[in-house]
Amino acid sequence: MQKIWSLVRITEHNDWVVYCILGSIFIYIILLSVFQRNANIKDFLLQKMDDSSNLTPSWIIISIVRCVMLSLLLSQFVPVVPKTISDMQLFGFQVNKIGFTLLTLFSFDLMRSLLTFFFYSSIGNGKNIKGLTLVASKFYFLESIAFMTAGFALFYFPIDLTRYFYFIIGLFIGSFLLKNLIYFFHKQSILPENWYYKFLYICTLQIVPVLVLWKFLFY
Repeated sequence: MQKIWSLVRITEHNDWVVYCILGSIFIYIILLSVFQRNANIKDFLLQKMDDSSNLTPSWIIISIVRCVMLSLLLSQFVPVVPKTISDMQLFGFQVNKIGFTLLTLFSFDLMRSLLTFFFYSSIGNGKNIKGLTLVASKFYFLESIAFMTAGFALFYFPIDLTRYFYFIIGLFIGSFLLKNLIYFFHKQSILPENWYYKFLYICTLQIVPVLVLWKFLFY
């Protein structure tokens, strides 16, 4: 007897991805209009230390958008949600891979920011925190835009997920290396003044946390 196979294609609804990207763009418009005094992207990226305004809220907003966009990318490749986390429910809702990735990135950024503040304060270079925050805000702003583009391509274009995963890894590593090179060679003093404190910061608050984050998400 000849077997007849009926193939049914299940349509994926990824409208939430567009909503997240459009919401992030809308938040950036508010950021530039309200917090940056109607500045355009070029003005914001060329902004100097003395002209910077609302630096802390701007950095917080940009960091949140970056975490959301990065979660869209990484959550599609996270193998499993740890059982201890998946078993926790709030009002009947269970944490999925996107929620797990987002909470992990938020916790990671918050912890690293607090440790950076304590590190700079403990070595007497607290004056450089403002410069570091300004440069990081500009870099994360551009990085989040790149993540928006990569996330849209991931969900709406027919691509090989395995190759795209390696592309995401390359994008993340390239971005990480570029960020630290900018930190090292920026004309403003944003890293600690002594060279050994510079390497201590890069190793303990840049390289090690990323390795821990990778191990936690892709164990």
